[in-house]
Amino acid sequence: MKLELDTVGIIHTPYKEKFAIPRQPGLVSAAKAKLILSPPYDEADALRGIEQFSHVWLIFTFHKTMDKGWNPTVRPPRLGGNERLGVFATRSTFRPNPLGLSVAKLDSITIKNNQCILNLSGIDLVDGTPILDIKPYVPYADSLPDAQAGYATDAPIADMPVEFTDEALTQLSAQRKKHPELQIFIAQVLAQDPRPAYKKNKTARQEYGVKLYDFNVRWAVENNITTVFSIMKTVAKAVTESESSND
Repeated sequence: MKLELDTVGIIHTPYKEKFAIPRQPGLVSAAKAKLILSPPYDEADALRGIEQFSHVWLIFTFHKTMDKGWNPTVRPPRLGGNERLGVFATRSTFRPNPLGLSVAKLDSITIKNNQCILNLSGIDLVDGTPILDIKPYVPYADSLPDAQAGYATDAPIADMPVEFTDEALTQLSAQRKKHPELQIFIAQVLAQDPRPAYKKNKTARQEYGVKLYDFNVRWAVENNITTVFSIMKTVAKAVTESESSND
């Protein structure tokens, strides 16, 4: 049986690439996002009553990896990437149908100029993710305190110490008016220690970079301490005639 699904909206998040996205929602509370509904679903009536709920479920597509197909077994990061489990026993992106499920805190709703926007936080989705459906989170049914979680019994430990150099603090200060929580957000993301599992036991200095919001964030890890040394605005790429020919 084949199904055709419509995208009800596109979510805009600070995560411009897969690297450094938290592995589950809610781990980085300072991650803010805007879900902009698409026509014909961008009607205020479609959101009537949702403001009564603190959280919402988002059903989305793994659009960045859907072209890679699926695998019957995968290596969950929580097991260090060394053990294979069945795809249906994991939340891997490489699924028979590239569908994901995520919960987000509903901070507010904006309806302006015929545009409906859900303002969310605690998000774990890459920027531009297509959203297929939105459902209210119902605590009595969706939160099961006696449930068992197999190999993922507890939240990942996010205790990597994160420091900022004087130069990075100066760069943050220049952005404080537009991004008042930028330092908190970066610290929460990097406290998750997004390095590949095979590099986490190394003590020699390692340098990394990631795009968050419209910044290139550079940091180093040495002796299990993360030091952010650069937070630079990204340079917008000019669109050439050949790049825009498919519009």
